[in-house]
Amino acid sequence: MKIIVTGGAGFIGSAVVRMLLNDTTHRVCVIDKLTYAGNLESIGEVLESPRLLFRQLDICDRTGVDAVFTEFQPDAIMHLAAESHVDRSIDGPGEFIQTNIIGTYSMLESARKYFQSLPPEKQETFRFHHISTDEVYGDLENTTDLFREDTPYAPSSPYSASKAASDHLVRAWHRTYGLPVLVTNCSNNYGPYHFPEKLIPLVILNALDGKPLPVYGTGSQIRDWLYVSDHARALYTVLTTGKVGETYNIGGRNEKRNIEVVETICDLLDELHPRPDQVSYRKQITFVPDRPGHDLRYAIDADKIKHELGWEPRETFESGLRKTVQWYLRYRDSWCKRVLNGSYKRERLGLNKGV
Repeated sequence: MKIIVTGGAGFIGSAVVRMLLNDTTHRVCVIDKLTYAGNLESIGEVLESPRLLFRQLDICDRTGVDAVFTEFQPDAIMHLAAESHVDRSIDGPGEFIQTNIIGTYSMLESARKYFQSLPPEKQETFRFHHISTDEVYGDLENTTDLFREDTPYAPSSPYSASKAASDHLVRAWHRTYGLPVLVTNCSNNYGPYHFPEKLIPLVILNALDGKPLPVYGTGSQIRDWLYVSDHARALYTVLTTGKVGETYNIGGRNEKRNIEVVETICDLLDELHPRPDQVSYRKQITFVPDRPGHDLRYAIDADKIKHELGWEPRETFESGLRKTVQWYLRYRDSWCKRVLNGSYKRERLGLNKGV
């Protein structure tokens, strides 16, 4: 297949691109605007692959996106490009509306125009896979509740509201125009190449730098954690075997309170990279005022993708977090340093690479 991956230089997108180029024979076209969260070093190991095409492009640019469709002639779209940080959405919601809603509309229209030009046999196999989040469901009050594919939407933040809107657009384009779509909603991802503003990499790097480890409120918020490589496998499974028009929830079956996550990271660092004074990294934990509209609990019911498509996560939270901490220790002075000092923005490699 020839697969367009939007946001392919981001955290989850880069994991998908690495998996596609390392584990399959498909050709891949990455469309990425290269905002602060887009980093070509995250796909550096496959950047020279003869099966990779890269286009630095804003998904809101219909003319540019149409040109990529014409040039690449894709068999499938994996749409991951999005603004995704809740705190940033609270401080500046406009970019989230633009990228997540208008950008998805732009991709849908380009895909629809292209799809309608295809011969029937190509239309039969074409797919538009929209990757979304469990945050569109709001939060869960009871400790035994789970997000299911038919859970009503109740987004709490500008970020989750913009993603909810994009989900609705995708389903509308399927029902109104017959565009063959797939939708997935995932739980919190973690793993290598995660931008340091997110909880797990922030805690790891702050701990190593002797900085406070900020925890919102009492740290009682519960999230279901999914190792990013497991997510990439799940997305490929849905793309290749999922039923058109269906939604699949993807979760790691690893519910943890935020304070548990932070304490586990501290314990791993105590083992793998002890402080010079032999004091536990837990001493750096600092509780800070909670953010507005902070959802208490997310938890995914991933039975549908397990029973219908045969996917399950391979990593436990313990094994995945150990791998993650080890990766950040290994790349602290390279990938992490360049992200933190901003030099990765000045060292863009292989822009608009063609095959």
